[in-house]
Amino acid sequence: MRLSELAQGIDAVVQDVENVSEVDPIARRLRDYGFVRGEPVRLVGRGPIGADPLLVQIGFTRFALRRAEAARVIVELAA
Repeated sequence: MRLSELAQGIDAVVQDVENVSEVDPIARRLRDYGFVRGEPVRLVGRGPIGADPLLVQIGFTRFALRRAEAARVIVELAA
């Protein structure tokens, strides 16, 4: 499942970040921010217009991500 498809308030775990191209600066930046395999993540909120941006929490840090950016993050529901 993609992070952009995750229901609000549900805990998940990052599995991977997909690269759109061989050198993908956005995917690299997401990994630098902590979106790496095994990290817990939660969708905290959605923007008022078209549900964009998404408010995502990873660890104790919150990020506002565009839906297109969140769609690159593959997650699995937490056990």
